[in-house]
Amino acid sequence: QVQLVPSGGGLVQPGGSLRLSCAASGLTFGAYAMSWYRQAPGKERELVAGITSYGGSTNYADSVKGRFTISRDHAKNTVYLQMNSLKPEDTAVYYCNARRGARGYWGQGTQVTVSS
Repeated sequence: QVQLVPSGGGLVQPGGSLRLSCAASGLTFGAYAMSWYRQAPGKERELVAGITSYGGSTNYADSVKGRFTISRDHAKNTVYLQMNSLKPEDTAVYYCNARRGARGYWGQGTQVTVSS
């Protein structure tokens, strides 16, 4: 049974930082591309950042380039999203995703709220 368990969400002031983690189990972690998505109230879910299997390359939404960094630790079967210089518009529920070809899995969301 595949599980993607996120952690690290919370409330932070504008300009602050948070690190999200997503621990994967039940799959061959290194074989899966991992991504973070987010969904704000009233908006569609959008891709925030992705990292290829074995971490060869990364990609980011324009809105987070230079502020967010995605990484993965194969020893811990965990993908991270380091979020710096957070803005109120980053407020959303963040989801991790594992994908290999046509097969994909979603974790439960974790709330990130950026507010003073």
